This record gives sequence, structure tokens and C-alpha cells, in this order.
Amino acid sequence: MEDEFAIVRVPERNRFEMHEGDTIIGIAAYSLSGDRVTFTHTVMDDRYGGRGLGSRLAEFVLNDAAGSGKRIVPECSFISAYVRKHHDWDEYLESAGTESR
Repeated sequence: MEDEFAIVRVPERNRFEMHEGDTIIGIAAYSLSGDRVTFTHTVMDDRYGGRGLGSRLAEFVLNDAAGSGKRIVPECSFISAYVRKHHDWDEYLESAGTESR
């Protein structure tokens, strides 16, 4: 059941965490610079693979960034691949070498 999974922002660790109960099963790490959020690393526990949870985490973090008015820099391979397949965030994307406008 999807309700058993929660995603929380942990700003003091510069990451989002996906939990099943008290267990961290995935993270999406980021760095902030001005109006940009750079997603640097995303990882899910292998035991939870194939259930769409990584995609759920990606969607959550991208919506959070866009909803906060941030430009999104998808440096990590997972988030980068996700935004290539899902274009809901195209207007918020920047490459790592692009200066914020």
C-alpha cells in the first residue's frame, strides 16, 4: 500500500528521505545556490526496486523545487533520466553549466 511510504525534506542534511515507517529506504540529495536546486544523488534501497518508489521520490522532489520557484539542475543520473522522460518540469530546468538568470 502506498500510504506506508512517506517523503520528508531534511534541510539540515540537504536531502529528501523516503521512509517506510522508521526506515529510510531512499534519498534524494541536493545543494542550493541562489534560486537553483541541484539534485546531486538519488538512491533507493534495492529491496524496494521495481515498485515505482524511485519515480515517486523524483516527482515529489521536482514538484517541491518547482513549487518553491527554484530552477532545477538535474546533476544526478536518476533525476536527469526522469526529467528526460517526463516533461512537466521543462520550464524549470537548467544545465549545470548555465548561470541563473
